[in-house]
Amino acid sequence: MPLTRKAYRAAILHSIADPAEVGIEASYEYFEDGLLVVENGRISALGHASELLAGLPAGVQVEHFPDALITPGFIDTHIHLPQTGMVGAYGEQLLDWLNTYTFPCESQFADPDHANEVADIFIKELLRNGTTTALVFGSVHPQSVNAFFAAAEKLDLRMIAGKVMMDRNAPDYLTDTAESGYQESKALIERWHGKGRLHYAVTPRFAPTSTPEQLTLAGQLLTEYPDLYMQTHISENLQEIQWVKELFPERKGYLDVYDHYQLLGERSVFAHGVHLCDDECARLAETGSAVAFCPTSNFFLGSGLFNLPMAEKHKLNVGLGTDVGGGTSFSLLQTLNEAYKVMQLQGARLSPFKSLYLATLGGARALRLEDKIGTLHPGTDADFLVLDYHATPLLSYRLKQANSIAETLFVLMTLGDDRTVLQTFAAGQQVHQR
Repeated sequence: MPLTRKAYRAAILHSIADPAEVGIEASYEYFEDGLLVVENGRISALGHASELLAGLPAGVQVEHFPDALITPGFIDTHIHLPQTGMVGAYGEQLLDWLNTYTFPCESQFADPDHANEVADIFIKELLRNGTTTALVFGSVHPQSVNAFFAAAEKLDLRMIAGKVMMDRNAPDYLTDTAESGYQESKALIERWHGKGRLHYAVTPRFAPTSTPEQLTLAGQLLTEYPDLYMQTHISENLQEIQWVKELFPERKGYLDVYDHYQLLGERSVFAHGVHLCDDECARLAETGSAVAFCPTSNFFLGSGLFNLPMAEKHKLNVGLGTDVGGGTSFSLLQTLNEAYKVMQLQGARLSPFKSLYLATLGGARALRLEDKIGTLHPGTDADFLVLDYHATPLLSYRLKQANSIAETLFVLMTLGDDRTVLQTFAAGQQVHQR
């Protein structure tokens, strides 16, 4: 294969560490006039344009974005493919919302044509919003995952997904059995896991919708395939936590249910965690598990406020999740806008550099992919974005008043949305152009 090399010149910013661990100033690299060089789908050089341009081989094309910021692609650690068609469904909290809206919507994925159509819309929305990697719930139907992975593979995206396992406390038309959930998951793993940049996640919806038998088999899959992911929900809603206590009276608490069935581990991501206690945060951190912080969903469903400072105290890996369709936007910029407010309501601050970390390197660490995505370090996958300073008249005017990269970044995160994403690149290829 011939060597393909291209360079991109703009202001460039990426996270290199967690500000909670190293302080804000040591957590990022910023090049006011930077150059990003891409070779065969990977980043080969990053630095000041003045230093790198002279060393570029003759004939290498340089694309210049004078009024834009290049960042790593965004990473969404919790989102539901089948709920794309019910974003912004009115009037319920979690458990009623599932029964009223979610389950009927997910039932349509029994039809492979429907699954293909929604997978296409879903991936286009992710890329329009600058999300280059997502941890995705399918429906209970294998065809939902087949459709998603087929669409992601065509664009060489790094994506993680799994078929929901759900054998009780849901409508008959939407349940599998412990055995069928195991066998269908296994077939999907054999077909897709490790193909291109695709990964499989064992996906019990949440403890109330899986029998002990199903949770046992979910744990068995993780033993049989040690590099799989595991995704589920935890401690999102107070009613839900009470329900788990009633269903599993022999366990110490919600997390202990998952712990008992051996579902905690370095590639396990638990969505929400709004009502976790100190001991549960400590146990999650000890096992290398991660939590997906989903502020737009937690506000929309009235679930509560995620305690990020408590997670930081325990050095618990935290990624950001849109949680569409409980969440109301595919945009991680908009999600960060809400995350800032979650912290404000708790008397804490969310620095724009911590926000950038959560949307990029923090998500990569939650997924154990920081050697491949989440930064712009040479050798990593060329998954990156071009954010347009003039995306809207208000954004353009407001950024003229900004006098530091910190202020610029914060304004992008409060006023920005899908319109701010000018171009999205995955493995060095442009996969979205506004």
